[in-house]
Amino acid sequence: MPTTSVNGFEMHYEVRGDGESLLLLHGGMGIGDDWRHVFPSDPPGYRVIVPDLRGHGRSTNPGGAFTFGQCAQDAFALLDHLGVERVKAIGLSMGAKTLLHAGTAQPERIDAMVLVSATPRFPDALRSAAAQFTPEAFERLSDGERHTLRQRHVHGDDQVRALYAMTRSFAASYDDMAFTWEQLRRITARTLIVHGDRDPYYPVEMAVELFHGIPQAALWIVPYGAHGPVFGALAPAFVRQAIAHLEGSRN
Repeated sequence: MPTTSVNGFEMHYEVRGDGESLLLLHGGMGIGDDWRHVFPSDPPGYRVIVPDLRGHGRSTNPGGAFTFGQCAQDAFALLDHLGVERVKAIGLSMGAKTLLHAGTAQPERIDAMVLVSATPRFPDALRSAAAQFTPEAFERLSDGERHTLRQRHVHGDDQVRALYAMTRSFAASYDDMAFTWEQLRRITARTLIVHGDRDPYYPVEMAVELFHGIPQAALWIVPYGAHGPVFGALAPAFVRQAIAHLEGSRN
């Protein structure tokens, strides 16, 4: 798995296939390999770029700080390293929030994107859930749960503790995810918003708000879908819709 120095940390990533560049950004506490549970094989006709975001998986984060705005700049730095000027992208939860920052900061670099379980800001439900990621909660994990986390985040318990602290920080974060109507209007990428109508963290109204704010947006509400409704039995339908959207067609 290649690595490159990006904005003060080592970012690990994979590049596979040939064709248009497609950036896949995973969710919080996740890793790039999570996309294999959505795409059993890489979409044909694409050069797939799959990083571990800062502090996740094999990537480091020695400074400890994390914002979604910074994460977007990390993604651009990776694209610069690979010589990619313009990209299509899919982001899940944390990855989707990163793409919101990317699409507003450098709109000319994103041709089309899919936002899964995104939000313009943190509602109370998310803040309450994030506040539960305490050091004590980490210590209460079972041996099996710790083993699973260590397999995914390979730099040891200190890395996992840092991810807990990152998640907990969202409970008191008010400026990183605070997109206004004017900011959302900057996005020029054709955007598909995918949202579960049973999302416990981001009410479906937040997806509707993004739909009204982003100029070239389409909205797919997944019936009975929870947060990140793209895994398991829901994956095949998501793959069809996402690829059709990226290709500029309707499915």
